[in-house]
Amino acid sequence: MHMTELRRDPLKMGLPVWALGLFFLVTFLPSQTGSVAVMSVDMGSEWMKVAIVKPGVPMEIVLNKESRRKTPVAVALKEDERLFGDNALGMAVKNPKITFRFFQDLLGKRAENPQVEAFKAKFPEYQIEKDERRGTVAFKLSDELMYSPEEVLGMLLNYSRSLAEEFAEQPVKDIVITVPVFFNQAERRAVLHAAQLAGLKVLQLINDNTAVALNYGVFRRKDINATAQSIMFYDMGSRSTKCTIVTYQTVKTKDSGTQPQLQIRGVGFDRTLGGLELDLRLRDHLAKLFNEQKKSKKDVRENPRAMAKLLKEANRVKTILSANNDHMAQIEGLMDDIDFKAKVTRQELEELCTDIFTRVSVPVQQALSSAEMNMDEIDQVILVGGATRVPKVQELLLKAVGKEELGKNINADEAAAMGAVYQAAALSKAFKVKPFVVRDAAAFPIQVEFTREVEEENEKKSLKHNKRILFQRMAPYPQRKVITFNRYNDDFEFNINYGDLTFLGPEDLQIFGSLNLTTVKLNGVGESFEKRSDYESKGIKAHFNMDESGLLSLDRVEAVFETMVEEKPEQESTLTKLGNTISSLFGGGGTTQENKENTTDSVQEDEDPPNEATKEEDQESTEPPSEQDSKKETPTEGEKQEEQKEGETAGGDQKAAEEEAKKESETVKAPEGESKKPVIPKKQKVVDEIEASQTVNDVPDFLEEEMKKASKRLQDLTDRDLQKHEREKAANSLEAFIFETQDKLRQKEFLKVSTEEQREEISSKLSQVSNWLEDEGYGATTKELKDKLAELKKLCKSLFFKVEERRKWPDRLAALDSLLNHSSIFLKSARMIPDDDQIFTDVELNTLEKLISDTWTWKNETLAEQAKLVATEKPVLLSKDIEQKLGALDREVQYLLNKAKFSKPKPKKKSNATKSDKNTTENEEKVIPPTSKEEKPIDPEPITEPPVEEKSETPELGSEAGNPGHAQEF
Repeated sequence: MHMTELRRDPLKMGLPVWALGLFFLVTFLPSQTGSVAVMSVDMGSEWMKVAIVKPGVPMEIVLNKESRRKTPVAVALKEDERLFGDNALGMAVKNPKITFRFFQDLLGKRAENPQVEAFKAKFPEYQIEKDERRGTVAFKLSDELMYSPEEVLGMLLNYSRSLAEEFAEQPVKDIVITVPVFFNQAERRAVLHAAQLAGLKVLQLINDNTAVALNYGVFRRKDINATAQSIMFYDMGSRSTKCTIVTYQTVKTKDSGTQPQLQIRGVGFDRTLGGLELDLRLRDHLAKLFNEQKKSKKDVRENPRAMAKLLKEANRVKTILSANNDHMAQIEGLMDDIDFKAKVTRQELEELCTDIFTRVSVPVQQALSSAEMNMDEIDQVILVGGATRVPKVQELLLKAVGKEELGKNINADEAAAMGAVYQAAALSKAFKVKPFVVRDAAAFPIQVEFTREVEEENEKKSLKHNKRILFQRMAPYPQRKVITFNRYNDDFEFNINYGDLTFLGPEDLQIFGSLNLTTVKLNGVGESFEKRSDYESKGIKAHFNMDESGLLSLDRVEAVFETMVEEKPEQESTLTKLGNTISSLFGGGGTTQENKENTTDSVQEDEDPPNEATKEEDQESTEPPSEQDSKKETPTEGEKQEEQKEGETAGGDQKAAEEEAKKESETVKAPEGESKKPVIPKKQKVVDEIEASQTVNDVPDFLEEEMKKASKRLQDLTDRDLQKHEREKAANSLEAFIFETQDKLRQKEFLKVSTEEQREEISSKLSQVSNWLEDEGYGATTKELKDKLAELKKLCKSLFFKVEERRKWPDRLAALDSLLNHSSIFLKSARMIPDDDQIFTDVELNTLEKLISDTWTWKNETLAEQAKLVATEKPVLLSKDIEQKLGALDREVQYLLNKAKFSKPKPKKKSNATKSDKNTTENEEKVIPPTSKEEKPIDPEPITEPPVEEKSETPELGSEAGNPGHAQEF
């Protein structure tokens, strides 16, 4: 359905009531062609949710193959196939070594990271090896097969795309992926690598807490005004906990006027606090109970399959205990065919997790501290994430925030996915959404560090270490920054590192990994200074960019120089000078509001050359770039003065400009001997690009060859899965056709139109193919299976055709009889119309009459001929012929009806009766009226009434004389 039709009546889309409001938030731009759908993936530790926006569907959660709105994050890698979601969870119980879950903990981590060691302890069934080149880890399945966490995540992202494409019925490539707010640079790059392996185009990596806040604000646009509202979102998921303070208010934007805005004010988190920790505690408790009941030397904790069953049961029991005080945990054949059954109470679970529950309030305090706010300034606390349904968590959180109640007016499972897909639609060129300004914040500060030589008082040289903050903690992004090095004239290097991370605890600091991000070596600085020895140096400028995904990059490095150039003013013509004067009047000068809005707030230090008292002080500075810093540096002081002069000229009044124009015209006429204008020196800026080689220090990226190899391996697995799926589909189709046809051969309608020999031939062939399928079908290719099916269909085509025709006869013939009867009645009525009112020609009516007659004749003759044939013979009465006759007759009748609908009645001719009426009227005018005072005299002018039109038997539809509001239909 076209978008314009949907906008006319959104209810025809069949959308739920809550989605009708979103229809006007997300609009498809019909000028776009091709694949326009976009998707989002909320990749949690335990579950992933996929959302999509496509033409006609504003925002919707994609259902998986089991028709569920969320899919388990699990991948099972068998020898000949891969399993995802619920199928992979089923394999986790049978073969846990090949089923990978909770692997996000390994993204962007070196092998010696404490979180990697903790993962090995929690899931000992996995064989994890170290990647010697990158220093990261990989899952080892065999001596030949090893998969990195990025590859496993890429498999899941590719699977999520297949779900989205099946829902959208078109290819999908653009995606927005949610990541935890505490993901550092290495972890974010790992997610991008996974998406690249899956062949997806990442529009943005959005923090999951920001996506939740965006979803909350989009549904409450009318409640946001100029008064700031502060909302705290407490998100406890399966693996981690985040607490975010968000401020909503309307702001004035340059392009869209006043629009709502969300700003991340504070963030707190705990990487290891989540529902999984509760599951693991309960799993270990159930394992202890089983060992006590069994009283055997074998420890159930050493059996991976048994522990996988216990973990699954622990998750089920925990969920039920959220609404009940006790529940019975039971597993059939847990180990050695021994059943397990034990009663667990909510109090026991809370006692097992006492130390975990004490950490519930910590993220709240961290968020308040980073936002520099207190709970009195928080308007509402809203729960997000599945683990917040645990009663003890809500009890402790309510006590920590000191509020009367906790907000539960948001979908705890789907909020992040819906917010991310709204952002995807906003970033896509195929959709237009209502603007919603998002100001995200960097969770970790980033700084630039460098070392240079300085001279001390005793003329000794020493090294001085310098630090310059690029992005403070909670600095908004996306944002660009420029740092200027003023004291270097030769090649040097600097480091990009994390800033002060003392707000992290000792354990979090160890999990965080390397604090050194990148080492940048500059080559060509000395050559540039030698080449520009006559120029004045304005420093080495390094341009940094933190994009929408929170990833920092070094765009370029430039050496900037200035020199004085003498420019002789050119002789201008009178026309040119007059044009310049007029331009100065209407062009305007000075700084516009738009230019003011282009600046970026940051810490700025003095860039002027040092004086004698500050020679030993550091001269490197951090400065914000303008909107056009990628093209041009900030203008020099000389240029600013010239611009200011131009602005003053432009600001003059019209009278002064006219006088100036008059003087200029007189100057042109002046003799050549007069004194010429002096030469004006002007500053000229020169920029040299400096080569910058970067070395990644935290976690090395994939090499290009490694990316190609991994991408090909994943594509091969995808192709193998598709081929396997196609083969299974072909085998199932062949098997189903055999069983259905064998059953049909015994049905009455098939027996009627076939002979014994025909049925025997078909039955024999079906049995032959069935035996082949059982004996050799397992190794048959997809082509062989499809060929067998095509052969059987060809053999049964005649039989199926005869049965299908006989099924269609009653409805088709009844429709033909009905149309013939109605057409005959219509023809009879049309011929009864008087000649004066007739709207049809004789040719039209004769054509219809002949068509009706021919159709009756064809029907009767064909039915008679068909009655002579035996049922087993090919029929002569075909449904397609009946449909052809129906179409021809219907077109002719519709033509005449449309002509009647839009025709206008013919005007009445004046008759003799009218003349006699006129004479009578003239005679009546000669009668002397009564002279009573109470009666008014009759107007001497005759009263002329329009002729009364007789109604034709064919009513007018939509004519000017008719009532358009009561048009009739035939």
